[in-house]
Amino acid sequence: MVEIVVMARWPSPGRCKRRLSHDLGNRLGLSNSSERATRIQQRLTQHSAAVVRSLADGMDIEPVLAVSGLGPRAAKRWGQQLGLPLVRLQGKGTLGTRLRRQLMHGHRHGRASVVIGTDLPELNQDDLKQAIEHLNSHELVLGPASDGGYWLLGIGASLIRSPQRWPLIGIPWGGPTVLEATLKAARTHTISTTLVSQRNDLDHWSDLKPWQG
Repeated sequence: MVEIVVMARWPSPGRCKRRLSHDLGNRLGLSNSSERATRIQQRLTQHSAAVVRSLADGMDIEPVLAVSGLGPRAAKRWGQQLGLPLVRLQGKGTLGTRLRRQLMHGHRHGRASVVIGTDLPELNQDDLKQAIEHLNSHELVLGPASDGGYWLLGIGASLIRSPQRWPLIGIPWGGPTVLEATLKAARTHTISTTLVSQRNDLDHWSDLKPWQG
């Protein structure tokens, strides 16, 4: 069984998609830019949840919603609404810390794990299937993002048992060299690695333009 963890922030005005909200306000002059950005985040999260749910119908995977911005009870209700009833909190810390916290659940159960975000309008079943298949022959699978980061992180069954080798320490999270630094750390730990298709995170107005037609 493979665990697929969807890292999601509760879509609240002023607390999510701030860069997109800034662009909508400054470039388009929208007074309600924060609310519009929030609605976009809601739709993106619903899309991510729907893709993972549909994959779970035909594969031996366990979907998980890892929530930021809500307490335990509210997070559980949100998971039920999205059709992802297994819910965990992300907790505090850098992205690396929060990723490691989620991967430790896979470590305790000896399960390969795939982690994705919710900024992915292009997310589809085929990408996730390919990542899961690659985990049969590689310890680490990454989905490159056009901004220099990655939209998917997969840890295979052998690597999940060795947290000390996970390439998550010293990574410049949020910068343009996240993928490069992660690949370098993987080489240092002699981790067999492969990449799946590059996708575009939706963070700015320019990222949204292809979806306007």
